[in-house]
Amino acid sequence: MSDPVVRIGFSACFMHADPERALFKGKTLLYMENSMARWAMRNRAIPVLLPLAADGFKPAELVDGIDGLLLQGGSDVCPRTYGEEPLKAEWGGDEIRDLYEIALVEACLEQDKPILGICRGCQVLNVSLGGTLYQDISTQVEKSLVHRDWDVYEDLHHELVFEPGAGLSDLYGGRETGRINSIHHQGIKDLAGCLRVEARSPEDGIIEAVVLDDSLSLDPKHKGRYVRGVQWHPEFIEKKDETLLDPDPLMKDFLSQVRGRRA
Repeated sequence: MSDPVVRIGFSACFMHADPERALFKGKTLLYMENSMARWAMRNRAIPVLLPLAADGFKPAELVDGIDGLLLQGGSDVCPRTYGEEPLKAEWGGDEIRDLYEIALVEACLEQDKPILGICRGCQVLNVSLGGTLYQDISTQVEKSLVHRDWDVYEDLHHELVFEPGAGLSDLYGGRETGRINSIHHQGIKDLAGCLRVEARSPEDGIIEAVVLDDSLSLDPKHKGRYVRGVQWHPEFIEKKDETLLDPDPLMKDFLSQVRGRRA
């Protein structure tokens, strides 16, 4: 018997209004990346793109019709969202998207709906729960790896090490290391107090995965919640590529939590 189908809300990627764009001139576009959608669908989940709350709708009403939330990758997080000014203009990020996604996170925590954050989504989770980010790893972390190379994009790979006892390690048979893709120049700096590190880049210590640990929080809406974020892009990894971590254990664990709450 196959798993029941669930509806996963995808936070939207934004293309803001551009009067010079040939298509949809001057209009704001919201979209999902197709590899992310297919990653969910092959595990019996229907992606539902969530718009900005407007026209009388509140974020709580938007998430009321979904079973879980997936925060997509994409644009930089704006430093102002975590109380800093951009060190360079090009690191200004997307403050509108930040506030939209943080509101979705808060609504899902209130409603006990599992949350999975991918790349930018992992960073948004940290910021929404009180943490901060490196605006640019190569500038702010001494002797850091190159974590983003536009020319090779998802073909840039590096090792990670799982923290001892990490639940994420258990999803991969208790292994201690793995290999992932890397497509980011921002990363977690100050970890939110209710999050626990699950994996790091061994060469420079950059956090690669986090999970909500309700024992670290006094907030009742964190009790028993499922919140996990990873800094890499599992949706870009082909299952046949045995050199990289299989993308599906992560999605299957997320969806098992979603289905368990629907039962």
